[in-house]
Amino acid sequence: MLYAIIAEDSPNSLDKRLLNRPAHLARLTELQNQGRLVLAGPMPAIDSIDPGPAGFSGSLIVAEFSDLETAKNWANADPFVGAGVYTNVMVKPFRKTLP
Repeated sequence: MLYAIIAEDSPNSLDKRLLNRPAHLARLTELQNQGRLVLAGPMPAIDSIDPGPAGFSGSLIVAEFSDLETAKNWANADPFVGAGVYTNVMVKPFRKTLP
């Protein structure tokens, strides 16, 4: 089943994001290589594709996991969680309708 992982950034998280981004992306790449990643990306803190020093307000990941508990465990093991980039992570079942 698909799950939406919605994460909120802590204030002034940009430096922590940049430092921990390679490890974060490695985990996402692994999901992609397994054919389980639907989409993933950050949410800019301002209305711009490149927010510069304004940074990001959070992230959205939609991926396939065997169950909700597995999805939560995966999300909570993200390097951004351990580094304090994320202050809150929600994991919810997701049903893709379109496209």
